[in-house]
Amino acid sequence: MRRPRVLIIAEAANPEWVSVPLVGWSLAYALRDVADVHIVTQIRNREAILKAGLVEGVDFTAINSEKIARPLWRIGGFLRGGAGKGWTTTTAINAISYYYFEYLLWKKFGKAISSGKYDIVHRVTPLSPTTPSRIAAKCRRVNIPFVLGPLNGGVPWPKEFDAARRQEKEWLSYVRNAYKLLPGYRSTLKSASALVIGSKDTLAQIPGKYHSKCFYVPENAIDPARFSSVAKFDKNSSLRVCFVGRLVPYKGPDMLLEAAMPLLREKRIHLDIIGDGPLLQSMRDLAESADVGSTVTFHGWVDHSKIQEVMCRSQVFAFPSIREFGGGAVLEAMALGLVPVVVDYAGPAELVTPDVGFKVPIGRRQDIVSAFNEKLNMLVANQDLLQSMSISAMARVQALFTWKVKAKQIAEIYQWVLDERKDKPDFF
Repeated sequence: MRRPRVLIIAEAANPEWVSVPLVGWSLAYALRDVADVHIVTQIRNREAILKAGLVEGVDFTAINSEKIARPLWRIGGFLRGGAGKGWTTTTAINAISYYYFEYLLWKKFGKAISSGKYDIVHRVTPLSPTTPSRIAAKCRRVNIPFVLGPLNGGVPWPKEFDAARRQEKEWLSYVRNAYKLLPGYRSTLKSASALVIGSKDTLAQIPGKYHSKCFYVPENAIDPARFSSVAKFDKNSSLRVCFVGRLVPYKGPDMLLEAAMPLLREKRIHLDIIGDGPLLQSMRDLAESADVGSTVTFHGWVDHSKIQEVMCRSQVFAFPSIREFGGGAVLEAMALGLVPVVVDYAGPAELVTPDVGFKVPIGRRQDIVSAFNEKLNMLVANQDLLQSMSISAMARVQALFTWKVKAKQIAEIYQWVLDERKDKPDFF
């Protein structure tokens, strides 16, 4: 099998950051195992990529789009109403900035693409399905396959949590479908040779006439080197449960604390809350007033490189997020052998199967609190269940959700778009 020459567009790709930039970096870097790759990214990522050992001009190129990106970033910071809020607004602002990034990219690489220097152009980030690519149509005109994705985003807000939606300053989400009017949206879908789709919710947003070139590949994966420890099990100790994430309303850490409260009072579990955010102080106040300080630990923000040390003290990962696109934290927990308990909605629900964890139905706040309380009580009484589920969780991640595996999946898609295989790959 020959190694295709691939120009990777990863506007956000940074090994020192988390979320989308880490996904962009991890996938782009992993694809170096299956293809001859040149990564094109934004200038803000340059120093971190150099530190990671890549050679500028050989392995990657950094595009300086700060002339437009920086002022738009400032405007976005003002419009979104606070740090960590208004992600729909942030995505919309970034889409405008991305047009300029692609303009500069084509100016630098257009001739090389048109002359056939690359077999494939693959846009890895932005992940948002709302961000068009003008380069897709240009690649089609010169007969170079354009691969788009993983695409993920746009999970509808559950109707029961409209108050949380407003708390998160998600005003633009009410008119989100306006993205279909953006210049290049239709031509992007039409011109792409393959669409890598990161979630079933995102697939539902893609018009049916394009489903024949869609490939379901969840966006997240783990680096086994970063998550190499294994959770400890001790039947003689209290069950330990952890939460990892921003302490904001839609992630539900306050719901978890409320659900765990009876067990915390009885000292039947210990709860580790890992993360920071606007809910931290009110949750600390609640724990203090309920006199459960000895059974709850608020760790605050923990560096991503050290987070496994804290997580591995637990046996259960409780994550009541009601609007999660990917669920990378769930995979990280499973990789360490923690048994996940998640809400049966969006990204995490697609990652958790009955042999590795538990799902509770989406519903009103109190319904979710009650369901998590019920699951925690059941696990306290049946800790023998956890050991085998832990082994299954680790095995599932190793089989399907490492970056090495994901790169191999993408390589099969490359073969398909290059007509080197006739059958359409199906990974799940």
